Amino acid sequence: MRLVLGILLPIATFSFALGLTLPLMKLERLYFLEDTPSLTEIVYGLWVDGEPLLAVVILVFSILLPAAKIILTHVAALKGGSGRSLSILSAVGKWSMLDVMLVALVLFAAKTSGLAEASALPGLWFYATATIAAALAANLCKRLYV
Repeated sequence: MRLVLGILLPIATFSFALGLTLPLMKLERLYFLEDTPSLTEIVYGLWVDGEPLLAVVILVFSILLPAAKIILTHVAALKGGSGRSLSILSAVGKWSMLDVMLVALVLFAAKTSGLAEASALPGLWFYATATIAAALAANLCKRLYV
């Protein structure tokens, strides 16, 4: 079980970094305009375009909370479950799938609006892999150390 945890944590960390920086989706408008934003570019673009509340919500739920979950899982695994990391991990873990749902909603909205064609790119798949690997690692960590 510890071997699986030792495999899942680096996968979650590596995939999360790629999920933040690689393009999430391709949006094609009017057959010749194309955008391929990453998650960090989306947050920055919302902030610059005068949508600070939405930028902060996406920053917190799609970047900061998942990063905290991965870090806390690493700490819990290294400490062997001692300390507060497992209890904090339980609180943070409740928000683990919300980040992927937000990105899926953006893709769905783009496809159904008729204004743009949207398709998933590697950043979304790495992001989803990170979310799933982090959730599995957190659950495994709880089983091992509680």
